[in-house]
Amino acid sequence: MRVAKRGAVDPFIVMDVMEAARAAEAAGRHIIHMEVGQPGTPAPLGAREALVRAMDAGSLGYTVALGLPELRAGIAALYQRWYGVDLDPARVVVTSGSSAAFLLAFTALFDAGERVGLGEPGYPSYRQILKALSLEPVGIAASEANRLQPVPEDLEAVAGLAGLIVASPGNPSGTMLTRDAMGALIAHCAARGIAFISDEIYHGIEYEAKAVSALEISDDVYVINSFSKYFSMTGWRIGWMVVPPDHVRLIERLAQNMFICPPHASQVAALAALDCEAELQANLAVYAENRRLMLEGLPRAGFTRIAPPDGAFYIYADVSELTQDALGFAGEILRDAGVAVTPGLDFDPLRGGHWLRFSYARATADIVEGLARLQTFMAARVG
Repeated sequence: MRVAKRGAVDPFIVMDVMEAARAAEAAGRHIIHMEVGQPGTPAPLGAREALVRAMDAGSLGYTVALGLPELRAGIAALYQRWYGVDLDPARVVVTSGSSAAFLLAFTALFDAGERVGLGEPGYPSYRQILKALSLEPVGIAASEANRLQPVPEDLEAVAGLAGLIVASPGNPSGTMLTRDAMGALIAHCAARGIAFISDEIYHGIEYEAKAVSALEISDDVYVINSFSKYFSMTGWRIGWMVVPPDHVRLIERLAQNMFICPPHASQVAALAALDCEAELQANLAVYAENRRLMLEGLPRAGFTRIAPPDGAFYIYADVSELTQDALGFAGEILRDAGVAVTPGLDFDPLRGGHWLRFSYARATADIVEGLARLQTFMAARVG
């Protein structure tokens, strides 16, 4: 049968790494997982209990396309608590994970063939979703001097952009844009008619400073977030987006036809999760301790060229002094150390061959064991 050109997207390498790790575990090995950005904690207890009550009370069916009104109001209230932003709940769109939000945003904002910029290193699915929608992803190489975040000067030489997507905290780097840096990018895009999309999926997971939301600076932006990371609800596939007031109906029509509505059960749980701050902050304390251990332990193992993360739960390491084949190196680490890590090719097709991403989202005991294994592996490798 025929195949469309736009379906020829690249594989998500981290998923291949996960499969290799699963196969090793099936063969009886104990693998430490530093490859996947998935919290090791379950959804908050209050969220799970709310869903049980809802299921006992009656059936869960379709909701309106934009999501439960009470959940949209709860998300709007979150912006007041976190950022001091007075947000109209009508601008909040609940989605089937952030992935559905990207599909809706890219479909609403861009026509086939248009060019959309994305900072590199960056989340690989941006690029692949754009390709699948017959759009042209344009990688913007962010420098180490700017802590792997794009700046307006990086965009000057790039012609014909219809949009720009940035992530702060970033994946894979965990670095964040300051308020001034975010404002400069938004102003640059506004002056040139470039749609600005802010991926804020790791907000809430910050360490020394609070992440800045694009909504603190402008209403003429798209903001995408999710319950997957801070709220520890990856498999529930529930996220949201905030759009300008005059885009609400546009997004609603698309959502009605593409998704009907987000999962009702997940919306019930997400609403309750908004009130589980004590449990979520306890999770954050674990990430903070894991981060401390990683920043101490990775250099001891020989991974010294890293940008200390401001948020999220990743460390991105330049391993060019050790290898130019990050994919092969990751396979060697999995085979010989029993630690799964992600090669940088997922995040940067041009420079990622000599970078690795380490996730510290799992339990602290796993991080301690993983670092010990990496130190033993590296000592044997260089010895």
